[in-house]
Amino acid sequence: MAVEELQSIIKRCQILEEQDFKEEDFGLFQLAGQRCIEEGHIDQLLEIIQNEKNKVIIKNMGWNLIGPVVRCLLCKDKEDAKRKVYFLIFDLLVKLCSPKELLLGLLELIEEPSGKQISQSILLLLRPLQTVIQKLHNKAYSVGLALSTLWNQLSLLPVPYSKEQIQMDDYGLCQCCKALIEFTKPFVEEVIDNKENSLENEKLKDELLKFCFKSLKCPLLTAQFLEQSEEGGNDPFRYFASEIIGFLSAIGHPFPKMIFNHGRKKRTWNYLEFEEEEDKQLADSMASLAYLVFVQGIRIDQLPMVLSPLYLLQFNMGHIEVFLQRTEESVISKGLELLENSLLRIEDSSLLYQYLEIRSFLTVPQGLVKVMTLCPIETLRKKSLAMLQLYINKLDSQGKYTLFRCLLNTSNHSGVEAFIIQNIKNQIDMSLKRTHNNKWFTGPQLVSLLDLVLFLPEGAETDLLQNSDRIMSSLNLLRYLVIKDNENDNQTGLWTELGNIENNFLKPLHIGLNMSKAHYEAEIKNSQEAQKSKDLCSITVGGEEIPNMPPEMQLKVLHSALFTFDLIESVLARVEELIEIKTKSTSEENIGIK
Repeated sequence: MAVEELQSIIKRCQILEEQDFKEEDFGLFQLAGQRCIEEGHIDQLLEIIQNEKNKVIIKNMGWNLIGPVVRCLLCKDKEDAKRKVYFLIFDLLVKLCSPKELLLGLLELIEEPSGKQISQSILLLLRPLQTVIQKLHNKAYSVGLALSTLWNQLSLLPVPYSKEQIQMDDYGLCQCCKALIEFTKPFVEEVIDNKENSLENEKLKDELLKFCFKSLKCPLLTAQFLEQSEEGGNDPFRYFASEIIGFLSAIGHPFPKMIFNHGRKKRTWNYLEFEEEEDKQLADSMASLAYLVFVQGIRIDQLPMVLSPLYLLQFNMGHIEVFLQRTEESVISKGLELLENSLLRIEDSSLLYQYLEIRSFLTVPQGLVKVMTLCPIETLRKKSLAMLQLYINKLDSQGKYTLFRCLLNTSNHSGVEAFIIQNIKNQIDMSLKRTHNNKWFTGPQLVSLLDLVLFLPEGAETDLLQNSDRIMSSLNLLRYLVIKDNENDNQTGLWTELGNIENNFLKPLHIGLNMSKAHYEAEIKNSQEAQKSKDLCSITVGGEEIPNMPPEMQLKVLHSALFTFDLIESVLARVEELIEIKTKSTSEENIGIK
Protein backbone atom coordinates (compact mmCIF):
# COMPACT_ATOMS: atom_id res chain seq x y z
CA MET A 1 0.00 0.00 0.00
CA ALA A 2 2.76 2.46 1.01
CA VAL A 3 4.80 1.65 -2.13
CA GLU A 4 1.80 2.15 -4.42
CA GLU A 5 1.03 5.43 -2.70
CA LEU A 6 4.61 6.64 -3.17
CA GLN A 7 4.65 5.59 -6.83
CA SER A 8 1.35 7.42 -7.37
CA ILE A 9 2.80 10.66 -5.96
CA ILE A 10 5.94 10.25 -8.08
CA LYS A 11 3.90 9.65 -11.27
CA ARG A 12 1.99 12.87 -10.67
CA CYS A 13 5.19 14.84 -10.01
CA GLN A 14 7.07 13.39 -13.04
CA ILE A 15 4.92 15.45 -15.43
CA LEU A 16 5.52 18.68 -13.45
CA GLU A 17 8.38 21.14 -13.79
CA GLU A 18 10.66 21.50 -10.79
CA GLN A 19 9.29 24.94 -9.91
CA ASP A 20 5.71 23.64 -10.00
CA PHE A 21 6.15 21.23 -7.08
CA LYS A 22 3.70 22.14 -4.32
CA GLU A 23 4.16 22.03 -0.57
CA GLU A 24 1.43 19.38 -0.48
CA ASP A 25 3.57 17.15 -2.77
CA PHE A 26 6.53 17.38 -0.37
CA GLY A 27 4.34 16.36 2.57
CA LEU A 28 2.73 13.42 0.77
CA PHE A 29 6.13 12.21 -0.54
CA GLN A 30 7.58 12.31 2.99
CA LEU A 31 4.65 10.44 4.55
CA ALA A 32 4.58 7.73 1.87
CA GLY A 33 8.37 7.29 1.95
CA GLN A 34 8.38 7.07 5.72
CA ARG A 35 5.65 4.40 5.62
CA CYS A 36 7.72 2.39 3.14
CA ILE A 37 10.60 2.39 5.61
CA GLU A 38 8.36 1.56 8.59
CA GLU A 39 6.71 -1.34 6.73
CA GLY A 40 10.07 -2.68 5.52
CA HIS A 41 9.64 -2.00 1.78
CA ILE A 42 13.19 -0.71 1.50
CA ASP A 43 14.15 -2.70 -1.64
CA GLN A 44 11.29 -1.07 -3.56
CA LEU A 45 12.24 2.33 -2.08
CA LEU A 46 15.84 1.83 -3.29
CA GLU A 47 14.57 1.04 -6.81
CA ILE A 48 12.47 4.23 -6.85
CA ILE A 49 15.46 6.34 -5.74
CA GLN A 50 17.77 4.66 -8.31
CA ASN A 51 15.33 5.28 -11.18
CA GLU A 52 16.83 7.98 -13.39
CA LYS A 53 13.32 9.32 -14.19
CA ASN A 54 12.89 10.26 -10.54
CA LYS A 55 16.18 12.20 -10.27
CA VAL A 56 14.59 15.70 -10.10
CA ILE A 57 11.95 14.55 -7.61
CA ILE A 58 14.56 12.93 -5.34
CA LYS A 59 16.79 16.03 -5.59
CA ASN A 60 13.97 18.25 -4.27
CA MET A 61 12.07 15.93 -1.94
CA GLY A 62 14.41 13.08 -1.01
CA TRP A 63 16.12 14.91 1.87
CA ASN A 64 12.93 14.37 3.89
CA LEU A 65 13.77 10.64 4.00
CA ILE A 66 17.25 11.18 5.52
CA GLY A 67 15.88 11.31 9.07
CA PRO A 68 13.93 8.02 8.99
CA VAL A 69 16.82 6.20 7.21
CA VAL A 70 19.43 7.47 9.71
CA ARG A 71 17.25 6.50 12.67
CA CYS A 72 16.98 2.98 11.24
CA LEU A 73 20.76 2.81 10.79
CA LEU A 74 21.30 3.90 14.38
CA CYS A 75 18.85 1.42 15.92
CA LYS A 76 19.31 -1.61 13.62
CA ASP A 77 21.67 -4.45 14.63
CA LYS A 78 24.93 -4.55 12.72
CA GLU A 79 24.15 -8.09 11.55
CA ASP A 80 20.86 -7.00 10.01
CA ALA A 81 20.90 -7.97 6.31
CA LYS A 82 18.83 -4.89 5.45
CA ARG A 83 21.52 -2.60 6.88
CA LYS A 84 23.38 -2.63 3.54
CA VAL A 85 20.22 -1.49 1.76
CA TYR A 86 19.75 1.34 4.26
CA PHE A 87 23.33 2.44 3.59
CA LEU A 88 22.76 2.35 -0.16
CA ILE A 89 19.64 4.49 0.21
CA PHE A 90 21.50 6.89 2.54
CA ASP A 91 24.48 7.26 0.16
CA LEU A 92 22.16 7.85 -2.81
CA LEU A 93 20.19 10.51 -0.96
CA VAL A 94 23.44 12.30 -0.01
CA LYS A 95 24.56 12.12 -3.63
CA LEU A 96 21.26 13.20 -5.26
CA CYS A 97 19.52 15.59 -2.85
CA SER A 98 19.88 19.35 -2.59
CA PRO A 99 23.04 20.00 -0.49
CA LYS A 100 21.51 23.05 1.20
CA GLU A 101 18.53 21.05 2.48
CA LEU A 102 20.75 18.09 3.34
CA LEU A 103 23.07 20.26 5.45
CA LEU A 104 20.22 21.43 7.66
CA GLY A 105 18.72 17.93 7.81
CA LEU A 106 22.01 16.31 8.83
CA LEU A 107 22.73 18.94 11.48
CA GLU A 108 19.26 18.45 12.96
CA LEU A 109 19.97 14.71 13.17
CA ILE A 110 23.30 15.40 14.92
CA GLU A 111 21.53 17.63 17.46
CA GLU A 112 18.77 15.09 18.20
CA PRO A 113 20.41 12.35 20.30
CA SER A 114 21.65 12.36 23.88
CA GLY A 115 23.95 10.19 25.99
CA LYS A 116 25.87 7.45 24.20
CA GLN A 117 23.86 7.98 21.01
CA ILE A 118 25.58 11.35 20.46
CA SER A 119 28.83 9.73 19.35
CA GLN A 120 27.03 7.06 17.29
CA SER A 121 25.17 9.76 15.39
CA ILE A 122 28.30 11.89 14.82
CA LEU A 123 30.42 8.95 13.64
CA LEU A 124 27.70 7.95 11.17
CA LEU A 125 27.05 11.43 9.79
CA LEU A 126 30.46 13.14 9.68
CA ARG A 127 31.57 11.84 6.29
CA PRO A 128 28.22 12.54 4.53
CA LEU A 129 28.22 15.98 6.15
CA GLN A 130 31.70 16.65 4.76
CA THR A 131 30.56 15.55 1.28
CA VAL A 132 27.53 17.84 1.41
CA ILE A 133 29.53 20.90 2.53
CA GLN A 134 32.06 20.36 -0.28
CA LYS A 135 29.21 20.91 -2.77
CA LEU A 136 28.12 24.23 -1.28
CA HIS A 137 29.38 27.63 -2.42
CA ASN A 138 29.01 29.46 0.91
CA LYS A 139 31.50 27.14 2.56
CA ALA A 140 32.59 29.36 5.45
CA TYR A 141 29.06 29.66 6.81
CA SER A 142 28.38 25.93 6.33
CA VAL A 143 31.66 24.82 7.96
CA GLY A 144 31.11 27.23 10.87
CA LEU A 145 27.55 26.01 11.43
CA ALA A 146 28.62 22.34 11.23
CA LEU A 147 31.64 22.69 13.55
CA SER A 148 29.63 24.69 16.07
CA THR A 149 26.86 22.04 16.11
CA LEU A 150 29.37 19.19 16.41
CA TRP A 151 31.29 20.92 19.21
CA ASN A 152 28.09 21.67 21.14
CA GLN A 153 27.16 17.98 21.05
CA LEU A 154 30.65 16.73 21.90
CA SER A 155 30.83 19.10 24.88
CA LEU A 156 27.88 17.18 26.39
CA LEU A 157 29.92 13.95 26.55
CA PRO A 158 31.87 13.13 29.73
CA VAL A 159 35.64 13.30 29.24
CA PRO A 160 37.27 9.97 30.19
CA TYR A 161 39.71 10.41 33.08
CA SER A 162 41.74 7.24 33.68
CA LYS A 163 43.73 5.08 31.25
CA GLU A 164 41.02 2.40 31.49
CA GLN A 165 38.25 4.90 30.73
CA ILE A 166 40.18 6.24 27.72
CA GLN A 167 40.67 2.71 26.38
CA MET A 168 37.02 1.75 27.02
CA ASP A 169 35.75 5.03 25.53
CA ASP A 170 32.20 4.25 26.67
CA TYR A 171 30.68 7.45 25.30
CA GLY A 172 32.76 7.44 22.11
CA LEU A 173 34.39 10.84 22.70
CA CYS A 174 37.88 9.60 21.75
CA GLN A 175 36.60 8.12 18.46
CA CYS A 176 34.71 11.34 17.71
CA CYS A 177 37.80 13.47 18.28
CA LYS A 178 39.75 11.41 15.77
CA ALA A 179 36.90 11.51 13.24
CA LEU A 180 36.52 15.26 13.73
CA ILE A 181 40.15 15.81 12.70
CA GLU A 182 39.52 13.89 9.46
CA PHE A 183 36.36 15.94 8.89
CA THR A 184 38.20 19.26 9.36
CA LYS A 185 41.41 18.50 7.42
CA PRO A 186 40.11 19.19 3.86
CA PHE A 187 38.84 22.62 4.90
CA VAL A 188 42.16 23.48 6.56
CA GLU A 189 43.99 22.38 3.42
CA GLU A 190 41.66 24.52 1.33
CA VAL A 191 42.56 27.61 3.37
CA ILE A 192 46.28 26.84 3.09
CA ASP A 193 46.13 26.19 -0.67
CA ASN A 194 44.11 29.31 -1.42
CA LYS A 195 46.76 31.94 -2.12
CA GLU A 196 44.31 34.67 -3.12
CA ASN A 197 43.17 35.43 0.46
CA SER A 198 39.64 36.11 -0.74
CA LEU A 199 36.98 37.32 1.70
CA GLU A 200 35.33 33.86 1.67
CA ASN A 201 38.69 32.21 2.43
CA GLU A 202 39.29 34.61 5.35
CA LYS A 203 35.83 33.80 6.71
CA LEU A 204 36.55 30.08 6.44
CA LYS A 205 39.86 30.60 8.25
CA ASP A 206 38.05 32.46 11.06
CA GLU A 207 35.54 29.64 11.51
CA LEU A 208 38.31 27.05 11.68
CA LEU A 209 40.30 29.11 14.19
CA LYS A 210 37.22 29.48 16.40
CA PHE A 211 36.70 25.73 16.33
CA CYS A 212 40.36 25.10 17.24
CA PHE A 213 40.16 27.46 20.22
CA LYS A 214 36.90 25.86 21.36
CA SER A 215 38.54 22.42 21.12
CA LEU A 216 41.45 23.59 23.27
CA LYS A 217 38.88 24.30 25.98
CA CYS A 218 36.65 21.28 25.43
CA PRO A 219 37.66 18.51 25.62
CA LEU A 220 41.38 19.35 25.92
CA LEU A 221 41.24 21.54 29.04
CA THR A 222 39.92 18.68 31.18
CA ALA A 223 41.32 15.73 29.17
CA GLN A 224 43.97 13.56 30.81
CA PHE A 225 46.98 12.38 28.83
CA LEU A 226 48.57 8.96 29.05
CA GLU A 227 52.21 8.71 30.12
CA GLN A 228 54.29 8.77 26.95
CA SER A 229 55.99 5.55 28.04
CA GLU A 230 52.66 3.67 28.15
CA GLU A 231 50.67 5.32 25.35
CA GLY A 232 52.54 3.61 22.50
CA GLY A 233 51.34 6.32 20.13
CA ASN A 234 47.70 5.48 20.92
CA ASP A 235 46.69 8.40 23.12
CA PRO A 236 43.59 9.81 21.37
CA PHE A 237 43.74 13.15 23.19
CA ARG A 238 47.44 13.66 22.44
CA TYR A 239 46.70 12.99 18.76
CA PHE A 240 43.72 15.39 18.82
CA ALA A 241 45.75 18.10 20.61
CA SER A 242 48.68 17.75 18.22
CA GLU A 243 46.42 18.05 15.16
CA ILE A 244 44.45 21.01 16.57
CA ILE A 245 47.68 22.89 17.36
CA GLY A 246 48.91 21.93 13.89
CA PHE A 247 45.79 23.48 12.36
CA LEU A 248 46.28 26.66 14.39
CA SER A 249 49.89 26.89 13.33
CA ALA A 250 49.06 26.22 9.66
CA ILE A 251 46.24 28.75 9.25
CA GLY A 252 46.93 31.28 12.00
CA HIS A 253 49.99 33.34 12.77
CA PRO A 254 53.47 31.78 13.15
CA PHE A 255 53.44 29.46 16.15
CA PRO A 256 55.59 31.56 18.58
CA LYS A 257 53.58 34.70 17.80
CA MET A 258 50.33 32.81 18.27
CA ILE A 259 51.34 31.64 21.76
CA PHE A 260 53.17 34.66 23.16
CA ASN A 261 51.15 37.58 21.79
CA HIS A 262 47.81 36.64 23.32
CA GLY A 263 46.96 38.69 26.37
CA ARG A 264 48.90 41.77 25.32
CA LYS A 265 47.13 45.04 24.56
CA LYS A 266 47.30 44.39 20.83
CA ARG A 267 46.01 40.84 20.78
CA THR A 268 46.94 38.41 18.05
CA TRP A 269 43.36 37.32 17.55
CA ASN A 270 41.67 40.71 17.63
CA TYR A 271 40.44 40.26 14.07
CA LEU A 272 38.34 37.26 15.13
CA GLU A 273 34.82 38.33 15.96
CA PHE A 274 34.43 36.33 19.15
CA GLU A 275 31.21 36.82 21.02
CA GLU A 276 31.65 38.19 24.53
CA GLU A 277 31.19 34.78 26.16
CA GLU A 278 33.58 33.16 23.67
CA ASP A 279 36.10 35.92 24.35
CA LYS A 280 36.08 34.98 28.05
CA GLN A 281 36.57 31.34 27.08
CA LEU A 282 39.67 32.29 25.10
CA ALA A 283 41.63 32.55 28.40
CA ASP A 284 40.82 28.88 29.12
CA SER A 285 41.85 27.92 25.57
CA MET A 286 45.19 29.73 25.79
CA ALA A 287 45.91 28.20 29.21
CA SER A 288 45.19 24.77 27.73
CA LEU A 289 47.52 25.54 24.82
CA ALA A 290 50.34 26.56 27.20
CA TYR A 291 49.95 23.29 29.13
CA LEU A 292 49.97 21.20 25.94
CA VAL A 293 53.12 22.89 24.67
CA PHE A 294 55.23 23.30 27.82
CA VAL A 295 54.18 20.26 29.89
CA GLN A 296 53.16 17.73 27.24
CA GLY A 297 55.80 19.02 24.80
CA ILE A 298 53.40 19.06 21.84
CA ARG A 299 54.95 21.14 18.99
CA ILE A 300 57.46 22.65 21.45
CA ASP A 301 60.19 22.17 18.83
CA GLN A 302 58.58 25.05 16.89
CA LEU A 303 59.44 27.55 19.64
CA PRO A 304 62.77 29.43 19.72
CA MET A 305 65.22 27.88 22.20
CA VAL A 306 66.58 31.28 23.33
CA LEU A 307 63.64 32.09 25.61
CA SER A 308 64.79 32.64 29.20
CA PRO A 309 63.25 30.57 32.03
CA LEU A 310 62.11 33.80 33.75
CA TYR A 311 60.34 34.94 30.59
CA LEU A 312 58.55 31.59 30.31
CA LEU A 313 57.53 31.73 33.97
CA GLN A 314 56.15 35.25 33.55
CA PHE A 315 54.28 34.14 30.43
CA ASN A 316 52.80 31.04 32.09
CA MET A 317 51.74 32.61 35.41
CA GLY A 318 48.59 34.11 33.89
CA HIS A 319 47.65 30.69 32.50
CA ILE A 320 48.39 28.98 35.84
CA GLU A 321 46.05 31.49 37.51
CA VAL A 322 43.29 30.44 35.07
CA PHE A 323 43.82 26.74 35.89
CA LEU A 324 43.75 27.32 39.67
CA GLN A 325 40.47 29.24 39.48
CA ARG A 326 38.70 26.11 38.23
CA THR A 327 37.34 23.34 40.46
CA GLU A 328 37.84 20.23 38.27
CA GLU A 329 40.55 17.90 39.58
CA SER A 330 42.19 17.42 36.18
CA VAL A 331 42.30 21.19 35.47
CA ILE A 332 43.81 22.12 38.86
CA SER A 333 46.32 19.30 38.38
CA LYS A 334 47.38 20.80 35.04
CA GLY A 335 47.89 24.20 36.64
CA LEU A 336 50.16 22.64 39.27
CA GLU A 337 52.10 20.74 36.60
CA LEU A 338 52.58 23.88 34.51
CA LEU A 339 53.75 25.82 37.59
CA GLU A 340 56.22 23.07 38.54
CA ASN A 341 57.48 22.85 34.97
CA SER A 342 58.06 26.63 34.89
CA LEU A 343 59.66 26.91 38.35
CA LEU A 344 62.08 24.00 37.95
CA ARG A 345 63.82 25.89 35.13
CA ILE A 346 64.78 28.69 37.57
CA GLU A 347 67.61 28.83 40.13
CA ASP A 348 66.69 29.19 43.82
CA SER A 349 66.49 32.79 45.10
CA SER A 350 66.77 34.18 41.55
CA LEU A 351 63.20 35.46 41.13
CA LEU A 352 63.44 39.19 41.86
CA TYR A 353 60.90 40.83 44.19
CA GLN A 354 59.82 43.18 41.37
CA TYR A 355 57.98 40.26 39.77
CA LEU A 356 55.49 40.40 42.65
CA GLU A 357 54.28 43.71 41.22
CA ILE A 358 52.78 41.62 38.39
CA ARG A 359 49.28 40.62 39.48
CA SER A 360 49.53 36.90 38.70
CA PHE A 361 52.71 36.51 40.81
CA LEU A 362 50.59 37.18 43.90
CA THR A 363 47.29 35.64 42.79
CA VAL A 364 48.92 32.28 41.93
CA PRO A 365 50.27 31.65 45.48
CA GLN A 366 46.89 32.79 46.84
CA GLY A 367 45.29 30.28 44.46
CA LEU A 368 47.61 27.58 45.82
CA VAL A 369 46.44 28.44 49.34
CA LYS A 370 42.81 28.00 48.26
CA VAL A 371 43.58 24.57 46.81
CA MET A 372 45.51 23.63 49.99
CA THR A 373 42.63 24.60 52.25
CA LEU A 374 39.45 24.00 50.23
CA CYS A 375 40.14 21.20 47.74
CA PRO A 376 38.63 17.85 48.85
CA ILE A 377 41.34 15.83 47.05
CA GLU A 378 44.32 15.10 49.30
CA THR A 379 46.86 14.59 46.49
CA LEU A 380 46.10 18.05 45.09
CA ARG A 381 46.31 19.65 48.54
CA LYS A 382 49.74 18.11 49.10
CA LYS A 383 50.93 19.02 45.61
CA SER A 384 49.79 22.64 46.13
CA LEU A 385 51.72 22.81 49.39
CA ALA A 386 54.84 21.50 47.64
CA MET A 387 54.40 24.03 44.81
CA LEU A 388 53.99 26.93 47.25
CA GLN A 389 57.24 25.90 48.95
CA LEU A 390 58.98 25.61 45.56
CA TYR A 391 57.70 29.08 44.62
CA ILE A 392 58.97 30.54 47.91
CA ASN A 393 62.38 28.95 47.30
CA LYS A 394 62.70 30.68 43.92
CA LEU A 395 62.05 34.22 45.28
CA ASP A 396 64.87 36.50 46.40
CA SER A 397 64.92 37.64 50.05
CA GLN A 398 62.77 40.73 49.53
CA GLY A 399 60.36 38.68 47.43
CA LYS A 400 60.03 36.08 50.18
CA TYR A 401 59.49 38.82 52.75
CA THR A 402 56.79 40.50 50.61
CA LEU A 403 55.00 37.20 49.93
CA PHE A 404 55.07 36.21 53.62
CA ARG A 405 53.42 39.50 54.59
CA CYS A 406 50.80 39.07 51.86
CA LEU A 407 49.87 35.49 52.82
CA LEU A 408 49.80 36.23 56.56
CA ASN A 409 47.29 39.00 55.83
CA THR A 410 45.11 37.08 53.35
CA SER A 411 45.17 33.33 54.04
CA ASN A 412 42.81 33.31 57.09
CA HIS A 413 43.86 29.75 57.82
CA SER A 414 45.80 28.67 60.88
CA GLY A 415 47.60 25.82 59.12
CA VAL A 416 48.75 28.03 56.25
CA GLU A 417 49.92 30.73 58.67
CA ALA A 418 51.87 28.08 60.61
CA PHE A 419 53.54 27.02 57.34
CA ILE A 420 54.50 30.65 56.56
CA ILE A 421 55.85 31.18 60.10
CA GLN A 422 58.00 28.05 59.74
CA ASN A 423 59.39 29.53 56.49
CA ILE A 424 60.12 32.83 58.27
CA LYS A 425 62.04 30.88 60.93
CA ASN A 426 64.08 29.13 58.21
CA GLN A 427 64.96 32.47 56.59
CA ILE A 428 66.00 33.98 59.93
CA ASP A 429 68.16 30.92 60.62
CA MET A 430 69.94 31.23 57.25
CA SER A 431 70.38 34.97 57.79
CA LEU A 432 71.97 34.55 61.22
CA LYS A 433 74.41 31.97 59.87
CA ARG A 434 75.69 34.30 57.13
CA THR A 435 78.63 36.66 57.53
CA HIS A 436 76.52 39.53 56.23
CA ASN A 437 73.05 39.69 57.71
CA ASN A 438 70.07 39.65 55.39
CA LYS A 439 68.32 42.95 56.15
CA TRP A 440 64.89 41.50 55.39
CA PHE A 441 65.08 38.85 58.12
CA THR A 442 66.99 40.76 60.80
CA GLY A 443 66.60 44.15 62.46
CA PRO A 444 63.73 46.58 61.81
CA GLN A 445 62.31 44.72 58.76
CA LEU A 446 62.03 41.50 60.77
CA VAL A 447 60.43 43.35 63.72
CA SER A 448 57.74 44.62 61.35
CA LEU A 449 57.13 41.05 60.16
CA LEU A 450 57.07 39.67 63.72
CA ASP A 451 54.25 42.12 64.50
CA LEU A 452 52.08 40.02 62.13
CA VAL A 453 53.22 36.76 63.76
CA LEU A 454 53.54 37.29 67.52
CA PHE A 455 50.04 38.49 68.34
CA LEU A 456 46.55 37.10 68.89
CA PRO A 457 43.99 38.35 66.31
CA GLU A 458 41.29 38.94 68.93
CA GLY A 459 43.45 39.18 72.03
CA ALA A 460 42.49 36.93 74.92
CA GLU A 461 39.14 36.23 73.19
CA THR A 462 40.88 34.48 70.27
CA ASP A 463 39.66 30.93 69.61
CA LEU A 464 42.83 29.10 70.67
CA LEU A 465 41.74 25.71 69.39
CA GLN A 466 40.98 27.02 65.90
CA ASN A 467 44.28 28.96 65.88
CA SER A 468 46.37 26.29 67.60
CA ASP A 469 48.62 25.56 64.58
CA ARG A 470 49.50 29.23 64.17
CA ILE A 471 50.02 29.74 67.93
CA MET A 472 52.31 26.71 68.27
CA SER A 473 54.34 27.81 65.26
CA SER A 474 54.60 31.37 66.65
CA LEU A 475 55.77 30.07 70.05
CA ASN A 476 58.36 27.83 68.40
CA LEU A 477 59.65 30.80 66.40
CA LEU A 478 59.84 32.92 69.55
CA ARG A 479 61.65 30.12 71.41
CA TYR A 480 64.14 29.87 68.52
CA LEU A 481 64.77 33.65 68.55
CA VAL A 482 65.34 33.70 72.32
CA ILE A 483 67.84 30.84 72.06
CA LYS A 484 69.72 32.03 68.96
CA ASP A 485 69.86 35.80 69.46
CA ASN A 486 71.65 37.20 72.53
CA GLU A 487 70.29 40.35 74.13
CA ASN A 488 73.58 42.18 73.67
CA ASP A 489 73.75 41.28 69.94
CA ASN A 490 70.02 41.80 69.29
CA GLN A 491 70.46 41.00 65.58
CA THR A 492 66.78 40.19 65.15
CA GLY A 493 65.47 43.17 67.15
CA LEU A 494 63.65 40.73 69.44
CA TRP A 495 64.96 42.14 72.70
CA THR A 496 63.98 45.69 71.83
CA GLU A 497 60.42 44.51 71.09
CA LEU A 498 60.12 42.11 74.01
CA GLY A 499 57.78 44.41 75.97
CA ASN A 500 55.35 44.65 73.03
CA ILE A 501 55.51 40.89 72.46
CA GLU A 502 54.66 40.23 76.10
CA ASN A 503 51.71 42.66 76.02
CA ASN A 504 50.33 41.67 72.59
CA PHE A 505 51.02 37.94 72.63
CA LEU A 506 52.25 36.27 75.82
CA LYS A 507 49.93 37.87 78.40
CA PRO A 508 46.74 37.56 76.28
CA LEU A 509 47.73 33.96 75.55
CA HIS A 510 47.93 33.22 79.30
CA ILE A 511 44.48 34.72 79.88
CA GLY A 512 43.04 32.93 76.82
CA LEU A 513 44.43 29.57 77.96
CA ASN A 514 42.89 29.97 81.44
CA MET A 515 39.50 30.89 79.93
CA SER A 516 39.60 28.06 77.35
CA LYS A 517 40.64 25.42 79.85
CA ALA A 518 37.89 26.49 82.24
CA HIS A 519 35.32 26.30 79.43
CA TYR A 520 36.38 22.83 78.32
CA GLU A 521 36.66 21.48 81.85
CA ALA A 522 33.05 22.62 82.41
CA GLU A 523 32.05 20.93 79.14
CA ILE A 524 33.74 17.70 80.31
CA LYS A 525 31.78 17.85 83.57
CA ASN A 526 28.50 18.31 81.63
CA SER A 527 29.39 15.46 79.30
CA GLN A 528 30.17 13.13 82.20
CA GLU A 529 26.80 13.91 83.76
CA ALA A 530 25.08 13.29 80.41
CA GLN A 531 26.92 9.97 80.16
CA LYS A 532 25.43 8.90 83.48
CA SER A 533 21.93 9.76 82.24
CA LYS A 534 22.76 8.33 78.77
CA ASP A 535 21.36 11.45 77.06
CA LEU A 536 22.57 12.94 73.76
CA CYS A 537 23.57 16.59 73.99
CA SER A 538 25.48 19.20 72.03
CA ILE A 539 28.87 20.73 72.85
CA THR A 540 30.79 23.74 71.54
CA VAL A 541 34.24 23.01 70.11
CA GLY A 542 36.38 25.56 68.30
CA GLY A 543 33.50 28.04 68.26
CA GLU A 544 31.14 25.58 66.54
CA GLU A 545 28.31 23.60 68.11
CA ILE A 546 28.49 19.84 67.55
CA PRO A 547 24.98 18.46 68.18
CA ASN A 548 23.79 15.04 69.29
CA MET A 549 27.17 13.42 69.84
CA PRO A 550 27.34 10.30 72.04
CA PRO A 551 28.83 11.21 75.46
CA GLU A 552 31.89 8.94 75.08
CA MET A 553 32.72 10.63 71.77
CA GLN A 554 32.17 14.06 73.34
CA LEU A 555 34.63 13.27 76.09
CA LYS A 556 37.22 12.19 73.55
CA VAL A 557 36.89 15.49 71.64
CA LEU A 558 36.98 17.57 74.82
CA HIS A 559 40.05 15.80 76.24
CA SER A 560 41.79 16.24 72.89
CA ALA A 561 41.13 20.02 73.12
CA LEU A 562 42.49 20.12 76.68
CA PHE A 563 45.59 18.23 75.53
CA THR A 564 46.16 20.93 72.86
CA PHE A 565 45.90 23.67 75.49
CA ASP A 566 48.33 21.81 77.76
CA LEU A 567 50.78 21.54 74.87
CA ILE A 568 50.54 25.27 74.13
CA GLU A 569 50.90 26.03 77.84
CA SER A 570 54.05 23.91 78.19
CA VAL A 571 55.74 25.60 75.20
CA LEU A 572 54.66 29.02 76.52
CA ALA A 573 56.16 28.21 79.93
CA ARG A 574 59.42 27.11 78.29
CA VAL A 575 59.60 30.33 76.24
CA GLU A 576 59.07 32.49 79.34
CA GLU A 577 61.66 30.45 81.25
CA LEU A 578 64.22 30.97 78.44
CA ILE A 579 63.48 34.72 78.35
CA GLU A 580 64.03 34.92 82.11
CA ILE A 581 67.29 32.94 81.92
CA LYS A 582 68.59 35.05 79.02
CA THR A 583 67.70 38.43 80.56
CA LYS A 584 69.14 37.39 83.94
CA SER A 585 72.34 36.14 82.29
CA THR A 586 72.70 39.36 80.28
CA SER A 587 72.18 41.48 83.44
CA GLU A 588 74.85 39.53 85.28
CA GLU A 589 77.27 39.91 82.37
CA ASN A 590 76.65 43.65 82.26
CA ILE A 591 77.20 43.95 86.06
CA GLY A 592 80.42 41.92 85.68
CA ILE A 593 81.64 44.26 82.94
CA LYS A 594 81.01 47.29 85.17
